[in-house]
Amino acid sequence: GQIITQNGKTYYSNIGQSFTQDKYFNSRPSAVNYNAAGSAGSNKGPSNPTYLAEVQARIDTFMVHNPSINKADIPSDLVTASGSGLDPNISVEGAKIQIKRIAKVRNISEEKLLELVDKQTEKPLFGLMGTSKINVLKLNLALENNK
Repeated sequence: GQIITQNGKTYYSNIGQSFTQDKYFNSRPSAVNYNAAGSAGSNKGPSNPTYLAEVQARIDTFMVHNPSINKADIPSDLVTASGSGLDPNISVEGAKIQIKRIAKVRNISEEKLLELVDKQTEKPLFGLMGTSKINVLKLNLALENNK
């Protein structure tokens, strides 16, 4: 993965990392607790009761930290792990839905955070392949630099 050094710390931007504090954009959940040595997704199907309970717990946690959000509006990537369990990206919608919380905690305008999200958005390859996405580590490092 890409190595980023900021303020004397080294980060690996292509490996998902846990961000759960309200002052940061939350990362995508990991089925392997962000352990790169054990990269894997969950092998539980979408009707598995254990899997459904895990997703519901993530939804409940998200709602506690984002009470103004309608539960039906939560993007699935914020409550489901990726196939590798180490996806460093979230959807643009996943970032935007967290702006209100972060603006309140950091006392930053929602408009400024939206600009930051827009700057960190990676467009589809050749404008055609895939969807727009945001690397959560890069977004949070930019957020820290934006103090």
